[in-house]
Amino acid sequence: MSPRTPLRQQLGRTKGADDSMAIPNAETEVQESPAALSKEKLLAAYRTMLMGRRIDEKHLILLKQGKSFFHIGGSGHEAAQTAAASALKPGFDYSFPYYRDLSFCLELGFTPKDYFLSALHRADDPGTGGRQMPGHFGRTDLRIITQSSPTGTQYLQAVGVAMGSKKEGKGEVVYVSSGEGSTSEGEFFEAINWAAREALPVIFFIQDNKFAISVPVAQQTAGGSVYEVTKGFKGLERYNVDGTDFQETYRAVTEAVDRARTGGGPTLIVANVVRLLPHSSSDDHRKYRTKEDLELDKARDPIPKMAAWLEEEGYLSKEDASAMADDVRAQVDAAVEEAESHGLPDPATVTMHVYGKAHVNPKREMDEVEHKGKKVVMVDAINHALHEEMERNDRMLVFGEDVADGKGGVFTATKGLSTKFGPERAFNSPLAEASIIGVAVGLGLKGWKPVPEIQFGDYIWPGFMQIRDELAMMRYRSNGTWPAPMVIRVPVGGFIHGGHYHSQCIEGFMAHIPGIRLAFPSTAADAKGLLKSAIRGDDPVIFMEHKGIYRQGYASSPEPDSDYVLPFGLASVRREGTDISVITYGAMVQKSLEAARKMKEKGVSVEVVDLRTINPLDQDTVFESVRKTSKVLIVHEDTLTAGFGGELAALISEHCFESLDGPVLRVGALDTPVPYSPPLENAMLPGEKKILEALDRLAGY
Repeated sequence: MSPRTPLRQQLGRTKGADDSMAIPNAETEVQESPAALSKEKLLAAYRTMLMGRRIDEKHLILLKQGKSFFHIGGSGHEAAQTAAASALKPGFDYSFPYYRDLSFCLELGFTPKDYFLSALHRADDPGTGGRQMPGHFGRTDLRIITQSSPTGTQYLQAVGVAMGSKKEGKGEVVYVSSGEGSTSEGEFFEAINWAAREALPVIFFIQDNKFAISVPVAQQTAGGSVYEVTKGFKGLERYNVDGTDFQETYRAVTEAVDRARTGGGPTLIVANVVRLLPHSSSDDHRKYRTKEDLELDKARDPIPKMAAWLEEEGYLSKEDASAMADDVRAQVDAAVEEAESHGLPDPATVTMHVYGKAHVNPKREMDEVEHKGKKVVMVDAINHALHEEMERNDRMLVFGEDVADGKGGVFTATKGLSTKFGPERAFNSPLAEASIIGVAVGLGLKGWKPVPEIQFGDYIWPGFMQIRDELAMMRYRSNGTWPAPMVIRVPVGGFIHGGHYHSQCIEGFMAHIPGIRLAFPSTAADAKGLLKSAIRGDDPVIFMEHKGIYRQGYASSPEPDSDYVLPFGLASVRREGTDISVITYGAMVQKSLEAARKMKEKGVSVEVVDLRTINPLDQDTVFESVRKTSKVLIVHEDTLTAGFGGELAALISEHCFESLDGPVLRVGALDTPVPYSPPLENAMLPGEKKILEALDRLAGY
């Protein structure tokens, strides 16, 4: 096929940008791409394909030698990947390659040495510093964003980067790829929906090799192709190409890039490729593929196909092809030798890059400020903090379900933001929590400051994969090169007769995740100061707001001024005492204070410590209080089993054992869902009565 021949989409192409636009049939021709395929470009692409194949072969040898521990190959995908990268601008456009995208990364500028530094788990691995398995590409100078193993999480992040790119108006394009199996994930369709709805400059490049490990595409996808499944998305252009044909794929990607760069919106390209190796070095595809099937794939191998075409066009002789293959082999061997000369990671660096620097080592001598503003309830203090910080930082974005005016959030925490700052900076999202968090991750990677709202803590779980495996991991897995700071605001807690699904506390789950900071204020002033600190910081933060005290008078405070920022990691002693320490946070602070006042009537002096933040945890204030009183009660609203109180109890037992004159006691919710009926809710949740009973028990020691 000549590079000057118009590409005929024998597998089909549709336009979905406008209902009035005719949908071409499978014989529609695609106009010749404006980017010419010169002889030099074609030969360079062929060399990249050879390089990708030889790296696969060499890595498998290293695996047998015990020098590497895992391999996942791209053999059979080289033409599609190289074509896609050839259409992009390295270092300008952004890419989210998936684990097979070796040839894509090579074409962008990744080197064989880069690859083998990763394969041989060396400290100088540019993508992860030895923190991730091979195939997890990343390089900041090439704008290859750090990748992970979970399939499908990258789509929404790509949409977030594309959203940021569109807002900046520089013409950047975002590439995101996967195999066809990953398109079974719901997040794929959420990403397509958001990108199509907002005409975002993102290219979804699906490398369809017909197998998700061992599961054939017919058992994955209705109609046997995601190309058919996505035809209903208005605003999405689609291509279905032969991914073993470099020229055909290149033209499709070039048209998609041109469309995205000029504001036309997203494109889905399904590149039909072959998988010439097992899924990974842990797989044996002979268990589920017939010999005939494997031979059919070998017959479509893109490398001899490209070589034959180059020879037919007079661009490459057999002698030149052989010389190029020898040169590639020598370059790969040299890259392995050089990579092996680099050192392994220093074990002392294992804890580096979990967090940023903003919330580390707060000044312990900080005095509590006496605020002079008018008294304000917590939800209004939060609202004012958002207004002030959006005024201060024009790259801050607030979005979520119902956050725009006139609703202004179901609790009015975001009221007035979209009116004051416009729908470009404060806007409603789809009702999809994974979308909210995944898009926010992408915006954070792009350098924006997303402050999304999850409407209720009970509904954060569809986004948990994005939190646990993506947001929390970004800085660490990229060796500190791709942080994604953001603040997830989320109302939590019971005492509002909200039943099972409007009452949950989530801090026990979230405290188990390295890489996420956690705030849980109990007063309006603290909420405002901590929220400002979270927004100005450089870490991902889950900012938990107890909706039961949003408008309680006891949680109200004189309002801090716009410059007040409360550092994370500083607990507050809400009540001084000498006999028993109560360690608590959130809505339990007020209930503990009420119990402490009643214990005073019995002659027992109770100290109440409000943690304010769970990560970082102010261990010093906790330990000082316990060593002073020698008795401690931990109170939290979450269920008792595996609640954060268990961690506090373990720390106190370890560090304060010799000071203790009684057992470390805990009060928490019963291990049941939160019921709706008030008598049941009150029986399940911890209250003043349960706290008093525990304090009486401790007082007896």
